[in-house]
Amino acid sequence: MYNCEKISRGNTVVLEISVAKSDMGKVIGKQGRNAQAIRTILSAAAGKAKKRYVLEIVE
Repeated sequence: MYNCEKISRGNTVVLEISVAKSDMGKVIGKQGRNAQAIRTILSAAAGKAKKRYVLEIVE
């Protein structure tokens, strides 16, 4: 189970993904590959929107 929340702070958008403790490893992935892939997609979207995106994965 997960929950995603978008928080805008000026020119920065923080995306908080809340996941269950048992699913934390699946979301982050081996050596952080899944999390890095999500950050790469956010970076591409940020360029088009001219904003800065930050990903936070929390329990």
